[in-house]
Amino acid sequence: MKLARVSTSHIQAVTGTTFVATLSSLLFGYCTAVICGALDAIDHNFIAPRGLHGTAANALLGLTVCAALGGTILGALTARRAAELLGRKRPMIIAAVLFLISAVGSAFPEMGLAPMGGLGADAIWPFIFYRVLGGVAVGLASVIAPMYVAEFAPSAVRGQLGAYQQIAIAGGIAIVLFVNWGIALQGDDNWVLNTGWRYMMVSLAIPSLAFFWLSFTVPESPSWLVRHGRIEQARRALSRSAEPEEVDAMLRELAAGNQEQNRPEPLFAFGKRVVLVGVALSVLQQLMGLNTISYYGPQILQRMGYHMDAAFLGALLARCLNLLATLIIVLIVDKVGRKPLLIFGALIMGLAMMALGSLFRSDHAGAHGLTAMCLYMVGVGMSFGPIIWILMSEIFPTPIRAQAMSLAVAAQWGANFLVSFTFPILFGDPTLNGFALGGAAFWLYGGFGILAAYVVLHHVPETKGLDNERVSAYWKATAPVSR
Repeated sequence: MKLARVSTSHIQAVTGTTFVATLSSLLFGYCTAVICGALDAIDHNFIAPRGLHGTAANALLGLTVCAALGGTILGALTARRAAELLGRKRPMIIAAVLFLISAVGSAFPEMGLAPMGGLGADAIWPFIFYRVLGGVAVGLASVIAPMYVAEFAPSAVRGQLGAYQQIAIAGGIAIVLFVNWGIALQGDDNWVLNTGWRYMMVSLAIPSLAFFWLSFTVPESPSWLVRHGRIEQARRALSRSAEPEEVDAMLRELAAGNQEQNRPEPLFAFGKRVVLVGVALSVLQQLMGLNTISYYGPQILQRMGYHMDAAFLGALLARCLNLLATLIIVLIVDKVGRKPLLIFGALIMGLAMMALGSLFRSDHAGAHGLTAMCLYMVGVGMSFGPIIWILMSEIFPTPIRAQAMSLAVAAQWGANFLVSFTFPILFGDPTLNGFALGGAAFWLYGGFGILAAYVVLHHVPETKGLDNERVSAYWKATAPVSR
């Protein structure tokens, strides 16, 4: 289909709508990473008073961090059904409400149950509940926001606008690290442990309120409206972002696409290899320890000898370098290609993690440890952070893309849960600490980084410039012949 030109006013309309959807991605990053500033307080107020054995205490800490991830899996599993029944706009409003409840509830878990501080260590259970609610919101946002952008934006600007989502996630994490650092500067360590952590957790309410208000200003997805026979509403929504002659063509394309979605191919229609490659990339992204820095970065730096506020600043520096690398890579990925960047980035991540583990083993981490962490985050920003999502949207042929992506994303969240839960145990286990002084986990993640580079080199095709037909033909050609 030859598309009409997209005027400046239409681009502004699309950008405004995309900004609202992208804000949900910022909340995605903010909500998952905000807890990194409160981990010492959680240990001090909720876990240490229980007098648990070291491994049990570390496991409870890991469970508390992973509570949001458990909610994310639940939210992602229900998102597509919610999107089909309610559209795209209303689930985003629901997600905004859940973000807000999670922010206030996790900051004041005693709310409605006892005076502030009245529950003592037992406040950890309502705290976990409110974090699960935040995770459900993340799960809804992680599925519905990219779907909304892809369905609303015209082809002329869709790729550029879609890239904002990954930048927003990294930006949300950077913002919350900056907020946590700023709050930590307002008092001494005891103040942070007893009061400051509440300000960190409730800070999520500010972007949540903005998202809630702005969600009412955007139109419903034209694709969903066409699927439910509301053609005139779809026409009005599309008219905000495209010329009249393009609107008719887009309506016809949406109608044809909806019919095509009703006839999905079997998951292994193009062979098992394409599905296994997508799942492997998703899982390896997490097994390289990507989110251990996001969730536990300040604690890792404190183990290196940094003071609490300096640890927050160091984690912020590493995340800002990650965001800068992501911004640069988004501009050059279509020139350089996906595969070289993934291989080079995975090697950087693997070697940086191995170096970090060795520095812990030598008990001389300090500034060198921070340098290794920053180098690792640059590797994430140039490869398995943003590019993995671009690649996964391209390697799956259209007839199986929805179900294959769902499987890959579910595997990714599962691996994220596993790594985030086990890190405090690995990092705090006395046997491993006696042998590696805290470095064993980083050696493990570094090994997965080298494995990821091997997998990309030998099993992942370069998708730069390939359309769906050529990608489908590639997988069919490499699939084993049935006898």
